[in-house]
Amino acid sequence: MTPSKLIIASRESALAMWQAEHIQARLQALYPECDVQILGMTTRGDQILDKTLSKIGGKGLFIKELEQALQEGRADLAVHSIKDVPMDLPQGFALAAIGERASPFDAFVSNHYARLEDLPPRAVVGTSSLRREAQLRARYPHLEIKPLRGNVQTRLGKLDKGEYDAIILAAAGLQRLGLDERIRVILSPIDSLPAAGQGALGIEIAAQRYDLLEALNPLNHAVTNACVSAERALARALDGSCQVPLAAYCTEEAGLLTLRGLVGHPDGSILLQAEAQAPLAYADALGRAVAKKLADDGAVELIQSILAEQ
Repeated sequence: MTPSKLIIASRESALAMWQAEHIQARLQALYPECDVQILGMTTRGDQILDKTLSKIGGKGLFIKELEQALQEGRADLAVHSIKDVPMDLPQGFALAAIGERASPFDAFVSNHYARLEDLPPRAVVGTSSLRREAQLRARYPHLEIKPLRGNVQTRLGKLDKGEYDAIILAAAGLQRLGLDERIRVILSPIDSLPAAGQGALGIEIAAQRYDLLEALNPLNHAVTNACVSAERALARALDGSCQVPLAAYCTEEAGLLTLRGLVGHPDGSILLQAEAQAPLAYADALGRAVAKKLADDGAVELIQSILAEQ
């Protein structure tokens, strides 16, 4: 049965609101009689901007308040960037759909340099991600990597004020906000392997809301769901969080998934990588298989040592 009203919980940043409005438009096109509204909210992750995510509790800080709204019935669904969603959802919540992925890659943004390779020694690069930091330090040890928090506009503003020579952002966020012209170059997975789920949107509901599954199913993109499931299974198997530099990127061709995974030390001194393939139907098993390859190469001990250092 088509719902008569749906309320979408969303963070209030420009990018989060774009994402919520995108899903709102899709739902209104599917169900013209349905009144689809957006409930804007501020989360703890939005409020604490002077510390890196790895030091304040991780990505769950971006969705906790939204989940509370779902739990209390003030909203029916929440829209997230999947890369901001913890690998294990709290009990009582479920992902109802994963939309077709936009660009999964990172973008190099600079006012004075065209490429990473052009940055001189001691050039300051800003990123909020240990994953990006580890890969940058490994490949460009002459650069100075500094933390960068805030929404997309805040980060670009800090670049424009000269606080950084370059910054690395998710390409999808810039493109969704119509800021393509700020992108100097899209980084290849060789330069910067993406985060699990990067570029994809997820729709979260309270687990008991079975009534919403049929209505939200048309928003699910089967190939993206499989790729993201493989990436998240890898990260989950290694207990990946934003306290550890971990990347996972899956592609599909002719029904065959190829998953690449990476675990590194934040200082770039160690980068462990592994890859495997499996049919589309075995996405979860593929994620666990690549995680096992990484574990066999020492990823578990590396992760434990990183956490012990913090």
